[in-house]
Amino acid sequence: MKAAILTVSDSCSSGQREDRSGAALASLLVEHGWTVVARATVPDEVEAIRKALPKLAEAGAALLVTTGGTGLAPRDVTPEAVRPLLDKEVSGLGELMRRRGLEKTPFAALSRSLAGVYQGRLLLCLPGSEKGARDSLQAVIDVLPHALEITRGSTEHVPRGT
Repeated sequence: MKAAILTVSDSCSSGQREDRSGAALASLLVEHGWTVVARATVPDEVEAIRKALPKLAEAGAALLVTTGGTGLAPRDVTPEAVRPLLDKEVSGLGELMRRRGLEKTPFAALSRSLAGVYQGRLLLCLPGSEKGARDSLQAVIDVLPHALEITRGSTEHVPRGT
């Protein structure tokens, strides 16, 4: 399966800081058998995020992952940029990411991570910290293949163990 990663960060997009969360996500995806077909970095700006997503989708990724911009800071605008573009929001994935994060830190309650269906693909918006991004993706990675099957119209449920 193919994935693409968008890092949303003023400091990474300007070259002032290394993109460690995007690299961590790419590594985790590869560890789980995914192929990362594209990576990009944009500043914390609604229009920059909205312009980058179709380009990543064109790379053939079934899964689009953003990292950064999901907190409470004034420049954190990823959910605002992404939510209007979603065909469907998948709130359970955001809830699962936060629940797993709360097992490690109470600050996970401040995350505005979200997930949804975007142009027939699954889109995840994860925190910008390397640890938060990795923990969030780890929380949902096992359900992503099934979510993608459903997104593509396969609604047949096969009991476990068969």
